[in-house]
Amino acid sequence: MSGYPQPPPGYGYGPAQPSPYGAPPTAQPYSAQHGAPPTAQPYSAQHGDPQTAQPYTAQPYAPPKTQPHSAQPYAAPSAPSYGVPAPGGYPPASGQAGNPFATLLPSTFPPGTDPNIIACFQVADRDGSGLIDDKELQGALSSYNQSFSLRTVHLLMYLFTNTNTRKIGPKEFTAVFHSLQSWRAIFEKVDRDRSGKIDANELREALFSLGFAVSPVVLDMLVAKFDKTGGKSRAVEYDNFIECCLTVKGLTEKFKEKDTSYTGSATFNYESFMMAVLPFLIA
Repeated sequence: MSGYPQPPPGYGYGPAQPSPYGAPPTAQPYSAQHGAPPTAQPYSAQHGDPQTAQPYTAQPYAPPKTQPHSAQPYAAPSAPSYGVPAPGGYPPASGQAGNPFATLLPSTFPPGTDPNIIACFQVADRDGSGLIDDKELQGALSSYNQSFSLRTVHLLMYLFTNTNTRKIGPKEFTAVFHSLQSWRAIFEKVDRDRSGKIDANELREALFSLGFAVSPVVLDMLVAKFDKTGGKSRAVEYDNFIECCLTVKGLTEKFKEKDTSYTGSATFNYESFMMAVLPFLIA
């Protein structure tokens, strides 16, 4: 693709995987998964003979004992508020693991980085601190005809630094640059009519090539969200396509952190769920 330095081997996502994440597994018959259902047993075989009913008069009636009015105040809460751990529940988190406001560690350019990428970063890094902020990154990308909103820039910075400090160093800048180059190539490949927009089927193909298999319902929601016309044209332009990719990629990675067995199911506590989703809402 003209205008871009060529990425070193290993950058980008490569060819499509045989089974992208999110693709449903092949259905198995019930007996293959769980075995044949158990043979029904008569009631007595399971529970024993029913007890003989006692005469009505065998247990004289006794009125229930009343509690004093002050024993249970009216409307007293019976459970803690949602999201508050019960007594003896989860211990507090230690360290800064998963903290979106953790300090970004200094980095350097990877060996063999294209000199044009280094020069682009150095021009943006006006104070020579070794870090550039969101507006400086936006300007650096625009020099390569990559015009993005600040929201998209914030998502880029969060995904490639795993922090919400809105600073980025040489190592992360290089990764951002080459990933954008890869995603642009995918966009141009599926945009066969060169309209600068891709429809729902083309978006599905693009996400599939990145390794994400989304359902038709999710696909419709993505098109409605990232269509600049509010869903009227049912098409997504390049800059919004990047934001869509960042959202799907980021949420999938957060989910896969919990889905360690790659079953398509995961368990989140309330805090983990909020920390996984909120950065994509407040970018």
